Amino acid sequence: MNALSLVPMFLVGLAGSVHCIGMCGGIVGALSLGGGAGAAAAPTRPVIAIAVARPALQTTLQSNVLRVLAYNGGRIVSYMLAGAMAGSLAGAGMLHLASLQVAGYWLANLMLVALGLYLMDAWRGLAHLEAAGNVVWRRVRPLLKPLMPMDTPLKALAVGGLWGWVPCGMVYSALLTAMMQGSALNGAATMAAFGLGTLPTLLGMGLLGTRLRAQMQRRPVRIASGLLVLGFGLLGLLRAANGVSLGWLDALCVTGHP
Repeated sequence: MNALSLVPMFLVGLAGSVHCIGMCGGIVGALSLGGGAGAAAAPTRPVIAIAVARPALQTTLQSNVLRVLAYNGGRIVSYMLAGAMAGSLAGAGMLHLASLQVAGYWLANLMLVALGLYLMDAWRGLAHLEAAGNVVWRRVRPLLKPLMPMDTPLKALAVGGLWGWVPCGMVYSALLTAMMQGSALNGAATMAAFGLGTLPTLLGMGLLGTRLRAQMQRRPVRIASGLLVLGFGLLGLLRAANGVSLGWLDALCVTGHP
C-alpha cells in the first residue's frame, strides 16, 4: 500500500464528516464549553477588566484547543485499532479465498453507495445498521461516566477513544475497506486516513461550535458530500463488474499499476 492509495479514504472521511456533525457534534461542541466555568467576575473598571479578560480568554482558548485535539486523537486511534483488527482477518487467511475477497470488495463499495445516499438523505438504510450496533455501544457507554466532565485533555483523550466505537454506518463502510487491505498495518493505515479526513470538520466544530454545525448541515453541502462518496462507490462497483479490484485510484492511472 502506498500513500496515494489512501487519498480516497481521506476524501470519504472529509465528505462524510457532515454526518459526524450529527453523530459527534454534541460531544465535540461540549468540549468548547468545558473551560469557561471558572471565569472570574468582571472588575468594575473597564481598563482593568480588559487586562484581566485577555489572559483568561487566551488560557481558555488554549485549554479548548488541547481538549479538542485530545478527543480527536483518541477517536482516530480507536479507528486505527478497529482497522488493524479488520485487516488482520485477511492477514490471518480468513479472507484468503478469492471468492470471499471479491464478495468483500463488492460489499465495501455497496456500503459506500449506501453511505452516499445516506448523506444526501435519499435513503436511510444505514440508520438501521447503526441501531443494531447499539448493542455494542450499551456496553461501552458506562465507561464514560467517570470521565465527565471532560475538563482535562487526558479525559478528552479517553472519551475520544471510547467514542470511536459508537455505532456509525460511515465507520462501518470504512472498516469494510480496511478489511480488504490484507494486513493489520494496512487496515490501520486505511482507518487513519479516514479519521484524518474527518478531522478538519470536527476540529472546527470543537472550536466554532454551532456556527459551523449550521453551515455543514445545509442541504447543498450534504448533497455534494454524498455525491462524492457515492461516486467512489459506483466507481468501485464498475471495476468489480469488470473483474478489477485494485482500488479506486487505479481507474485514474495514478497508482502505478499497469
